[in-house]
Amino acid sequence: MKKISFILALALLLSFSLVACTSDSAPASEAPAAAPSAADVPSEPAVGGADGQIVMACEATFPPYEYMSGTEVVGIDVDIANEIAKELNRELIIEEMPFDSVIASVSTGKADFAASGLSVTPEREEQVDFSIEYAVSKQVIMTRSDSGITSPEELTGSVGVQLGTTGDLELSDSEAYPDVTVERYNKYTDAVNDLISGRLNAIVMDSLPAEELKTMDESLVILEESLLDDSYAIAVQKGNDELLDAINKVLQRLIDEGTIDQFTMNHLTSAESSGEAIESEQEAASDVSSAPVSSEVSSASLSEAA
Repeated sequence: MKKISFILALALLLSFSLVACTSDSAPASEAPAAAPSAADVPSEPAVGGADGQIVMACEATFPPYEYMSGTEVVGIDVDIANEIAKELNRELIIEEMPFDSVIASVSTGKADFAASGLSVTPEREEQVDFSIEYAVSKQVIMTRSDSGITSPEELTGSVGVQLGTTGDLELSDSEAYPDVTVERYNKYTDAVNDLISGRLNAIVMDSLPAEELKTMDESLVILEESLLDDSYAIAVQKGNDELLDAINKVLQRLIDEGTIDQFTMNHLTSAESSGEAIESEQEAASDVSSAPVSSEVSSASLSEAA
């Protein structure tokens, strides 16, 4: 009897041992997966498009910052954009569009950044983030030598501006300029044609493009007293800190090296390029294209569009 009891106890002990070994051994299909190697993990796309490109938005009738040379967009901002693309190892794609669409293209992500002689304004800062400022300029008054206008205080009647620009926003203050009727254009060259023909009394624009466009007719003059000071920066989509930091790095290097000053001199003295741009605009101008966009656009709608 004792022998039988001993055999039963031994069998029971062996059974428990087998169950324990089975529960401790996980089947091969349930073995934990091996950690992925670095080669298996997809890399995050760098700043700019995932296709190796970076898109710049601009309006190309703003010499010397951006203008057409044949079928190519060139200028100071384009030279800067090429440096940015080189820093990021990206192919630069330039999207030319009406000026009042430039900010919207960046805020909606259709373009990676905008460089189009952009002034930093509170309204624009609500829509995009801005880089450090890389150029200081001023808004000047271009008129005809026989207009009788000799100072900003004498601005009266029809005054041309480019839609959505600093000059547009400034003259939209009816209390400051009660005798001015603002005529808005998509292109400065169209406004200059209307100034030459007598349809406008004056145009408000940046000093450097004004110097270039003044060559369109010998009757044009630029007043010595400016309307206001201005400065330019590059716009990126809000929150795109990686791209903004990269652009700031490039801009600071170009400023420190004096390269932006060199870019400016290159385009100011490039008579062939700027002359070609102005000539092509004059040939394309017509009564329809030179008509102002509207003189009744409110400053509120400008802030939303710019």
